Parts: sequence; structure tokens; C-alpha cells
Amino acid sequence: MSDIDFPADLISLETAAWEAAQRGELTAEQAAEVQAGITAHAEATGLDRYTVEMELKKLVRHAGSGV
Repeated sequence: MSDIDFPADLISLETAAWEAAQRGELTAEQAAEVQAGITAHAEATGLDRYTVEMELKKLVRHAGSGV
């Protein structure tokens, strides 16, 4: 699990975007919304945006795998 405390709404955004991408239905607007959420969370927590994005993707894409 991630050491970053992600808000539920950001996890939901990333989950929905990942599921849409898997179906080939991810829109630019949906991707931009996720990126805006990542940037806002990084700024609010003082963390690097790239680290936040990487950890969020790991959390969503590898849930339950122990990664």
C-alpha cells in the first residue's frame, strides 16, 4: 500500500480513468481531470507531483497485489 494518504475522490478519479483506458474509452477531459487532481494533491502535501502520480497509479492498478 502507498505511504501517501490519498483522498477518496482522487482514488475514484484514477480508478475510473484506468477502467476507461482498459476499455479504450479514456477521454482527454477525464485524463486532464486526474492530472489536475494529482497536481493539486502534490501542491497541498508538498510532495513531488511525479511521486504522487506514480504512487496513485500503483495503488489503483496493483490493488491487492502487494506492489
